[in-house]
Order: sequence, then C-alpha cells, then structure tokens
Amino acid sequence: MPDADPFSGTGPIRAQHRFDEGALARWMTDNVVGYEGPLQVEQFKGGQSNPTYRLRTPQRDYVLRRKPPGPLLKGAHAVEREARVMAALSSAGFAAPQVFGVCNDEQVLGSSFFVMEMMEGRIFWESGFPGLPVSERAAYMDAMNATLARLHTLDYVDLGLADYGKPGQYVARQVKRWSNQYLADEAAGRDTHMDRLVEWLPEHLPARDETTLTHGDFRADNLVFHPTEPRVLAVLDWELSTLGDPVADFAYHAMMYRLPPSILGGISGLDLAALGLPDEASYVAAYCRRTGRERIADLDYYIVFNMFRFAAILHGIRARVARGTAASDEARAMGDRFVHVAQLAWEQAQKIHHT
Repeated sequence: MPDADPFSGTGPIRAQHRFDEGALARWMTDNVVGYEGPLQVEQFKGGQSNPTYRLRTPQRDYVLRRKPPGPLLKGAHAVEREARVMAALSSAGFAAPQVFGVCNDEQVLGSSFFVMEMMEGRIFWESGFPGLPVSERAAYMDAMNATLARLHTLDYVDLGLADYGKPGQYVARQVKRWSNQYLADEAAGRDTHMDRLVEWLPEHLPARDETTLTHGDFRADNLVFHPTEPRVLAVLDWELSTLGDPVADFAYHAMMYRLPPSILGGISGLDLAALGLPDEASYVAAYCRRTGRERIADLDYYIVFNMFRFAAILHGIRARVARGTAASDEARAMGDRFVHVAQLAWEQAQKIHHT
C-alpha cells in the first residue's frame, strides 16, 4: 500500500518522543540475540497510544514500542502486556510478531519498551479494502474473520495466559472501567450522549457470559497481510488485549458495518455488493460457523458497548492532546471524533427495543 495515508509510513522522531539512541543501541547489543549495528531510528506516523519506532540495521529491521512520556493513567499503556501476549501467541503459531526483548528499566529510554519483529507486508487502512480489485476483497474480509475466530478458539490456559485477566463478567467490568476513566479524565470535557450511555449500559447487560483471549482492537489496519495473498501474517497492537468476552471482541470488529468511512474506515452506507464485500449478516454467520455458534444474541447491545468504549478511548486521546502527551500529530483529529462516535453509540442504543 502507498504511504499516502497520514498514519502510514515513518518519519523523523517527534520532539516529545526522542530518546537516547546510543542507549538503545547498547541495550540491543546486550539483550537482542543477533543484533548488529549501526542503528537508525525512525518513528511510525501511526500509533495513537504508544509511540512506535522502526529500527533499521544492515542485517534486519525491528520495531520498538514504548510507553509515552509524561503522566499516565493507572493501567494504561501497558507495553509489557503487549509483549507477553504476542510472545505466547507467536510461540503457538498464531499470526503475531516475535518478541526479542522487553525492558522495564525506565532509566534506559525514559519509559518501558519492547523490541519485536518487523513484519513486512501490506496494511490496509480501510475495512472495505478499496485498494484491491473488487473480485479479491471478499477473500481478505474472510481472512480477517478467520483470524479473529481462531484467536477466540485458542486455549488461553495452554498459552500460559491463565492470569492475563479476570475470567467472567468482562462487559460489566469494561463498562465500569471506561465509564470511570471517562468521568475521571476531565481534560477533554463531558458529552451528553456519553453521560446517557454511562447510565444505560449497566442497566441492559446481557445475561450470557464467556471467556477467551480477546484482542480489543481487531480491525484491518492492525493486521499485516501477505504481500500478494489474502492471508494475515501478523496481528498488531495488543495493548487492549485481555481475557474477555469473544462476542464483545467480535462486535468491536463488526462495528465497521455501523460506522461511516470517516471513522475507523467503516463501511456503513456503502453499496457492499457492488464493492465485492459481504453484508453484515453473512459476516456474522461466517464467524458463528467458525466458532460453533448458531447465532449471536444481543449483537446490537455489544455494538453499542463497543462504540461507547471506542468513544471513551477517543476521549482519552483528546485529553492527551490537551495535556500535551499525545503520541501522534494526527491525535487531535482522532480526539475530535469523540463527540460523533458518542452520538452514534447513543443512536444505536435508541434503536434497541427492550421488552
């Protein structure tokens, strides 16, 4: 894919995210097997939460992810968790980058970080894969579907991740967590639709409960596809992963059917058949088939929950802009979408008829 998208590609390290590159080179020499300098560091333009860098050497390239500098909310930007889950999944043959080293000593770069494999391939920034021929798009959609379904069928205990989160009551805990985070982070201000959702969501929780490993931000632009085939080579950005409800995780991914192209590259309002894309019902059915489900009850609720959760994340980005700690030049535009997503979430909630 070309680097025309503002989130694509790399550039010079932004002033607020600079660090001692010599210290990194020394750490790489001591901790990454096979590393040989000299080292050249560039910053990826994307990455709203954790600053991400491309490390170039004559032998191979690496990726560095680190916590942002400055004051952080408790529990946020847990790069150590990202490294742990990717290492476990990579060793099990799932599409995740190999992790080469983790550093929790903030004296090295100023914040915790890890170094992982640089996955070469294609990243698509819109869920409808507009850069592909119409005849190929359904296969790429199906590859996304199959990858998430496989994640949800893995045994997290066998992966050594039994303590990676709390089993059970995931959605209830998430509603409480993101509500509290939204209410506590005053730098970005309040919104009437969000305030209503904070009250509505806990009152309408589904009765079902299930636990698997969940990604938390599964969408097209967090996947690296094979250079020429409809095959997912790597799933990236595991910051929000945990033990959670697979249906809620899938609903976040399926939210693309309810969001406009201007938000997360959604496909709502598009002529799906003309674009070679499956409709929502077909996509949900494919996931159900792969995970042994007859159907997904309360899918609409889980869509609302995920819109609310995404709005809370955007609210956090907006707050980081206000505090001057945002990780991207595009963070301001992302934060400005908060009000729109909160409104869409409330509109979805109003469409659900409860008896």
